[in-house]
Amino acid sequence: MSCVALEGTVCIVTGAGSGLGKAMALGLLEAGARVCALDVSGRGLAALRAATQESPSLLTLTADIRSEEDCARAVSAALHGFGCVQVLVNCAGLGMPHIRYDYLRDPIKFWEIEPQRWRDLIDVNINGAFLLSRAVAPHLVTQGWGRIVNVTTSFSTMIRGGNMPYGATKAALEAVSNGWVQDLEGTGVTMNVLIPGGAAATAMIPEDSPYDREKLIDPVVMAAPICWLASRLSDGVTGRRLVARQWDPAKPWEEALAQASSPIAWPGLASEALKGQPRSAGALKV
Repeated sequence: MSCVALEGTVCIVTGAGSGLGKAMALGLLEAGARVCALDVSGRGLAALRAATQESPSLLTLTADIRSEEDCARAVSAALHGFGCVQVLVNCAGLGMPHIRYDYLRDPIKFWEIEPQRWRDLIDVNINGAFLLSRAVAPHLVTQGWGRIVNVTTSFSTMIRGGNMPYGATKAALEAVSNGWVQDLEGTGVTMNVLIPGGAAATAMIPEDSPYDREKLIDPVVMAAPICWLASRLSDGVTGRRLVARQWDPAKPWEEALAQASSPIAWPGLASEALKGQPRSAGALKV
């Protein structure tokens, strides 16, 4: 697949100061997009600006997506700075190190978790994605074209003991994504999920964890599929879960999509619950 060109496309990327979010922001910028990068870490955003040599196509904003005011401010900043908003990438998230830094060596039982730390993960990983999507969606629907991409996780991670509530929040975001596919049907706005496809070399995996960091997934794998999702090439493709490490940018996009994607959420279970009811979520439209 040839390099995707995104000149003029305006994207908001959350969690852009590090990890997967930073990799996607850099990939979108390299493809020609203009990016409004959000993060709670001013230091992370400064590093992002430095990595782009203060690119005029990059707007950074320190923001807490748990705040309705910050979400509204972010959308206003993108509209004022770039004139429109076309793509939202919900990547910001809190992981298990927020619960216990050495959670991989010393798994924490759910009854041992401090309630406020439990709430923190829910507020960022679910409520934050909702609040920013709520602020962006009316603009996308009004213009009749747009993209929302939620970053969730592997199914096994969603249900693993000693990994809550991180896994639960990503399962909830996956379910939310499927519902939003249906809410957005017929608007020209697509809703998809993107995951790295395994443990990635980010702060979610502490440096002294049992993992061999050389075998962790490089966050850069997120760049090619997010650029494709942000492009006109993905028109009509909605309700899909893309696994970044399975995406082969050397192949025609139709082959890359078939190889790396499946319907989001849990279509096998949903088909039983929705038997006899109209349902379009998860349909592959190309």
